[in-house]
Amino acid sequence: MSKPLPTYFISHGGGPWPWLPDMRVMMALLETSLANMPAEIGVKPKAILMISGHWEADDFAVMASPQPPMVYDYGGFPAFTFQIKYAAPGAPELAARVETLLKAAGLPTHLDHTRGFDHGVFAPMQVMYPAADVPLLQVAIRHSYDPAAHIALGRALAPLRDEGVLIVGSGLSYHNLRLFGPSAREPSAAFDQWLNKAVMADPKTRIAELLNWEQAPAARISHPREDHLVPLFAAVGAAEQEKATRVYHETNAFGGVTASSYRFG
Repeated sequence: MSKPLPTYFISHGGGPWPWLPDMRVMMALLETSLANMPAEIGVKPKAILMISGHWEADDFAVMASPQPPMVYDYGGFPAFTFQIKYAAPGAPELAARVETLLKAAGLPTHLDHTRGFDHGVFAPMQVMYPAADVPLLQVAIRHSYDPAAHIALGRALAPLRDEGVLIVGSGLSYHNLRLFGPSAREPSAAFDQWLNKAVMADPKTRIAELLNWEQAPAARISHPREDHLVPLFAAVGAAEQEKATRVYHETNAFGGVTASSYRFG
């Protein structure tokens, strides 16, 4: 029996950064960590399931298009970045399997046949798998942002790890769009220190720590809205008993942000 694939929570960077040379220089450490992921995994996944902070729904909607379109959910970038194509195939059969798993776990879901890849998915995937040759689908986060519900999402998806599916939560460990640059230095560092301790804790106590994330230092400064944090809960839930490894860490992202990414298993 092959070893289950790990899960990841990645900080996905800003906008269409892999296509912008100046931004790639700024995000060199992040790019290296993402480019290293295929070697860390050791095998080519049969498919990749991503939970992005950029797709919210009333339930855990599942992308089901065989050829998902693009969602350019950013602004202020050059015109050509609104023509980017990341042409990975969808995974409609896997989407049906995901829907079945979620319903069996009592989680609200439906198949979405029109949703496309958002930049929380296509930007990191461009670095991880630039050939766009791995089937790819997304599951939405819920508007409620409830940590326990997203941990339950991960638990429901966990069997896919034994089926060659790579589960990736894509967000940012710090996400306050009004507080980047030098002003972010202190709050992001304080929250990141807490986050690293919580994530790297014994798996038996880790979820209890994460459920209380709002009590962490600078929690609501770092995440005024936790849309970019809840993908972490899904990644942890899908690898509940697995130890964590920090695979990306820097202290000057976006001109002052401390940011991290993690692998579980």
